Amino acid sequence: MLSRERVIATIRREPADRIPVYGWVRANLEAPITAAFGSVEAFEDRYEFDYAHLFGGPSCVDWSLGWSRLQTDDCDPAEYLDYPLPDPNDEAAYAGLKRDIAYHQGEKGRFVYVQTPGIFEALNGVFGIENHLAHLALNPEALHAVYRRQQAWNRTFAMNCIDLGVDMVHVSDDWGAQNGLLFSPAQWWTLMYPYHKPTCDAVKARGAFLSLHSDGNVSAVLDGIVDLGFDVVHPFQESAGMSLTDFKARYRERFTVMGGLDVQTTIGFGNLDLLADEIRRVLTLFADGGLLYCTTHFIQDHCTIEELVYAYDLIYATVRELARS
Repeated sequence: MLSRERVIATIRREPADRIPVYGWVRANLEAPITAAFGSVEAFEDRYEFDYAHLFGGPSCVDWSLGWSRLQTDDCDPAEYLDYPLPDPNDEAAYAGLKRDIAYHQGEKGRFVYVQTPGIFEALNGVFGIENHLAHLALNPEALHAVYRRQQAWNRTFAMNCIDLGVDMVHVSDDWGAQNGLLFSPAQWWTLMYPYHKPTCDAVKARGAFLSLHSDGNVSAVLDGIVDLGFDVVHPFQESAGMSLTDFKARYRERFTVMGGLDVQTTIGFGNLDLLADEIRRVLTLFADGGLLYCTTHFIQDHCTIEELVYAYDLIYATVRELARS
């Protein structure tokens, strides 16, 4: 199987020749990886990464504008409607994405997905997360108008990315804390669900795959995530109380997990025995499918290049051993 075919089969819960592999390694480890391998691209080739996480396109927020007024305690969130949003159809802003799609999908044969903004996470930088959470409780009606405008921008951006040829739209919207949601499930259904649904429906109507990134524990709204149409959920974070075993029992026929290599507890801490045990545990659990193996977030800069190589040597060998067994 080619890499792109392998990932698509896994998402569709069809047989694949092995577990697809990837990792968020560039952000904090580009310098040591380049010193050891010549480039991050050479590292990706060495370990035969099957998919690629792409960033690019216009920002959904004009960061050149000042946010001091919007980050005060007495701010009405509807004031943000007076601030213009960047143009999601700015063609020049997509040049980097076009280049990365051509490289990873066209030249390397990988499955490509692009990060797009959610609703809550996209506006935390505007209001500040503490004020934003307060607005959810105190000013929900004002947030409806703000979220409606953000949703329209998000949908346009997602459609433009599909036009460029991405395989999957990846919506990043952190809703979880370590033990549960950052807000109540009722608030999620009232203020998150309705403003994600138009974009989710539009992506699915175009025939593209749809994935969600949310750190933390989102167990309380997994059924809503399924109802929105997400094909993939990342990272399904075990270090925040999410259980991959529970996923297999309850949700495996409804979506695919991307994750399995926890950056909070497993990689980057110098405990190679634990690292090896966890890699083998997760990969063995999904030997029969249902997993896009990946880091749960960016590997942190306290991870040494020696530990990174140890981990990916083991991952590379294990997925192939499991495929043969």
